[in-house]
Amino acid sequence: MDLTESWENYLETIYMLKQEKSFVRSIDVATALEYSKASVSRAVGNLRDSDYIIVNDNGGLDFTEKGLLAAEAVYEKHIFLNRFLTAIGVDKKTAAQDACRIEHVITETTFEQLKSFVATHFTSVTEDLYDR
Repeated sequence: MDLTESWENYLETIYMLKQEKSFVRSIDVATALEYSKASVSRAVGNLRDSDYIIVNDNGGLDFTEKGLLAAEAVYEKHIFLNRFLTAIGVDKKTAAQDACRIEHVITETTFEQLKSFVATHFTSVTEDLYDR
């Protein structure tokens, strides 16, 4: 099953939370996304059943290999697009909002071509995109 935008948001949020602290629970995700506990519980169950995450006995959320790869891919798109949009003059708030939207609809082929184009034509921008 292909990841939905919603599932990508959950995976990305779990990934970002795990960068801050190693133990992440559903309540942490609910707080970060400002969603109800019931909504997060349902989504976590779906992600678990689809082999993207593992829910430990202590309630901690961990990624499967498949889930980690998906979370890293969404996060990379978000960071790159956010920094790219900022680098071309989009204000930070709008860049963050637009990156959140674009990261879910851009194809892998287009994203890779965009990264390649930027790396080839805008070395200083590329360094700025990855050095933050």
